[in-house]
Amino acid sequence: MPKLTIDTIAVEVPEGTNVLEAARSIGITIPHFCWHPALGKAGACRACAVKMLDGPIKGIQMSCMLPAQDGMVVSTTDQEAVDMRRAVIEWLMINHPHDCPVCDEGGECQLQDFTIAGGHGIRRYDGLKRTYNNQYLGEYIEHEMNRCIQCYRCVRFYQEYAGGTDFGAMGRSGMVYFGRQQDGDLESPFSGNLVDICPTGVFTDKTARFRARYWDYDMAPSVCPGCSLGCSTVPMARYRELLKVTARRNDAVNGWFICDRGRFSNAAVNAPDRPRQARVDGEAVSMDAALDSLQERLTNFLELNGAAALAIVGSPRMAQEAAIMAAKLRDLIGAETLCYSGDTPHFAATVEAVALLNRNNTASQKDVRQADVVAILECDLLIEAPMMALAVRQAYRNGAKVFVVHNKCLKETSRQLYDSAAVASLTDVPFAEARNPVVICGMNRQAINSIQAMALSGVKLAFILNGPNAFGTAMLAREQGAVTLPDALARGAIKGVIALEADLSSELPP
Repeated sequence: MPKLTIDTIAVEVPEGTNVLEAARSIGITIPHFCWHPALGKAGACRACAVKMLDGPIKGIQMSCMLPAQDGMVVSTTDQEAVDMRRAVIEWLMINHPHDCPVCDEGGECQLQDFTIAGGHGIRRYDGLKRTYNNQYLGEYIEHEMNRCIQCYRCVRFYQEYAGGTDFGAMGRSGMVYFGRQQDGDLESPFSGNLVDICPTGVFTDKTARFRARYWDYDMAPSVCPGCSLGCSTVPMARYRELLKVTARRNDAVNGWFICDRGRFSNAAVNAPDRPRQARVDGEAVSMDAALDSLQERLTNFLELNGAAALAIVGSPRMAQEAAIMAAKLRDLIGAETLCYSGDTPHFAATVEAVALLNRNNTASQKDVRQADVVAILECDLLIEAPMMALAVRQAYRNGAKVFVVHNKCLKETSRQLYDSAAVASLTDVPFAEARNPVVICGMNRQAINSIQAMALSGVKLAFILNGPNAFGTAMLAREQGAVTLPDALARGAIKGVIALEADLSSELPP
């Protein structure tokens, strides 16, 4: 591991780490715009200049482009390096508009931070600024091209990382334009990450436009409920209204990004017809009155029909805490039936899938990104779990071979992210040649049966389950003896249901 000195601090870093990352590891922030941990180096902005005082390389160097080497002596405070960074910031600000007061990026703008940190505060340029026409990029993303500093992060993410083809860089020299050939919705299911990846205000969240500043938001770490992957997010609200959702870095799961489904699905949270107060027979009442009414009705029901006639029904979308409380409620009131699903085939497949997993054979999204052979079985990832499709793309970009088993489920959109070979069964996939093989499997009974041998073969498994907490409720179902609602109703004894975050069928018996 290379050992170097940065601002008189000795540091040892893994092989392949660049000087900028090495400085960050000891709390020294070097201004940068084009470099991003998920995208790597580009050397486009020239804002990360440092002075190499001694070692194999000397003089002014761009820290993002320079791998750390033994014996390097680096100064981020040398006057020549400081002057270089200040000059670069001034060049970048020549054409940047004076619109911070009306820019939605204000308060979370990397350009603001590094402009102030770099000591640039007086503008000497009094000529005409370069201007562009903005584009309509859909209902979610606002485009303000005049704020661009040509860092190329957007196009590197969109084309290289996410596999999009309808957005790119156009022009030449100082007139580079980042957009589409013509106005229209961005086609990538990961386009919302342009909002997070852009270090200025070129791409902002249109759904929260002019609603709040960064410091106005109420924020908390959370988990996306859009599918079973559990990507890390940060919901941002003001005045009890969810305004936007951003990605939260989690290297073991979603990395730096989330899909558009997870980012722009807050309409249901803010829906005006969403119940916001306790109701009894359709009438708004206080919570105490509602609980009193529930207790009275429940007592009367149990006296009349007995505990065997009552079912506590949840769903795979309920939080684990709520699922545990559902089991405790069953025990508390003496009910005999607990349900976490209304779909018998999917529930049975989920319970079997969970039973196959252990600490050693479970594949996270990080494992998929690092795999060298990926087999996809009975699922369309872009439809069911978009971020898993993005993880497969990263494996493919790193040289992994991708195989699709029973490819009738795969739509053409998935083929844009990675090339894959169609095989008839898992036995046709060359797992023996792989160091880090992964199988990604959907909730199909036939697929579960064919994957059981893989659980003991050293191949890691990732299941695309039906519901954000299908894994947790399946484990509880095994522990608590839960059944599906159709199975419970088939017994003929159920006459009452307590529904907890469950979508009940309209065909329930009277």
